[in-house]
Amino acid sequence: MAHKAYLLAAAMTAATLSVGVAHAQPYPMVDKIAQKVIAKYQNSSCADIAASKAKPPSPMEQRAVTALRNDPQMRTYFINQVSAPIVNKLFECGLIP
Repeated sequence: MAHKAYLLAAAMTAATLSVGVAHAQPYPMVDKIAQKVIAKYQNSSCADIAASKAKPPSPMEQRAVTALRNDPQMRTYFINQVSAPIVNKLFECGLIP
């Protein structure tokens, strides 16, 4: 019986730790930017996305790209958040093979 209680306590501790790790946000500002980028792609038509590729980036977008170029860990974190939604939308629009 004590063995089952120990296993239950160990499982609960592991679950608590994994939940804490899952909610850790090392770059809260990047989280906000990523959500805006994802929303932009999800809420845009395919024609809008294709047209936006021809426009130069805004000063804010340029600063964000510069920050991502200068911090590889931040860049990886950002790309891991936005890649799947963006690539799926581009694929649906026929903008990537």
